[in-house]
Amino acid sequence: MRACDARVSGIVAGFAADALLGDPRRGHPVAAFGRAAAALERRMWRDHRGAGALYTAVCVGAALAAGRAVGDPLPDRGRSPVAGAAVTAAAAWAVLGGTSLVREARAVGAALEAGDLELARERLPALCGRDPRHLDAPAVARAVVESVAENTSDAVVGALVWGALAGVPGLLGFRAVNTLDAMVGHRSARHRRFGWAAARLDDVAGWPGARLTAVLAALTGPDPRGAVRAWRADAGRHPSPNAGPVEASFAGALGVRLGGTLSYGGRVEHRPVLNAPGREVRVADIARAVRLSRRVGLLALVTSCTAGAAVRHARHLGAGRGGKRSAWSKGGPR
Repeated sequence: MRACDARVSGIVAGFAADALLGDPRRGHPVAAFGRAAAALERRMWRDHRGAGALYTAVCVGAALAAGRAVGDPLPDRGRSPVAGAAVTAAAAWAVLGGTSLVREARAVGAALEAGDLELARERLPALCGRDPRHLDAPAVARAVVESVAENTSDAVVGALVWGALAGVPGLLGFRAVNTLDAMVGHRSARHRRFGWAAARLDDVAGWPGARLTAVLAALTGPDPRGAVRAWRADAGRHPSPNAGPVEASFAGALGVRLGGTLSYGGRVEHRPVLNAPGREVRVADIARAVRLSRRVGLLALVTSCTAGAAVRHARHLGAGRGGKRSAWSKGGPR
């Protein structure tokens, strides 16, 4: 098994583990990272962008260093490709969250279908940070569909893209950035300046995964033309450069309206409506969004691994040509 094959095999195995088992039930590495980051924030917090930038660099740097230490089975390190595939699989399983996303979305949908709005409100914070106390059933359903769309990019596609391109460091680094954004990247009074660096870094890291998610949602959704139309018309109006394309594409693909007035921790936001010609979200649309998310995730696995293998093959060929040129320049065989 070559190193590039080991990376692909590991990512596929990790994706399968997430699909079959969901998140690890005990000792979840992402939860451990979150606890460590929270403890470090209490020590490093200052109401200043520079302090937040240093905090972000330390946390993400630690994740990248850990990924580098246990990462890909590169030949010059003398590591077994089989062992490397196993490490990559474990990292991918820990980082991917598609099955947990689907499980929580279905749980809220089941509560709404049973007419238990209070239970649906109680389960909603497991999906997003929105304040559910005053949401009616259609608003809860809309929140679930929006969360499924955005987290398909954050918890599945983005991780697959960075894992395929950069192996274990890419997987761990992306998840660290995304976790920090969820912790300190929001516009609360405490984190408006301190969390600025984490939020901007998440915008950069999430860019390729968000665009791939939007493309795949358009390709595999019930209404491809509607997805493209909503993406082009409305994505740029969303305050997030990455959530905008994803949510707009999902909205157009499913034929529903997303966006509008939202409440986060007592802070009210009035966001633009995405796919205004669409209808109001219904409870049944949660299941449709989940199916679309599953299709996008599976196709993203194939696309990312194929692209990553192609990039590594091109680099290998380039290195080989460079070696030949070096031999010729030194008077090697003619």
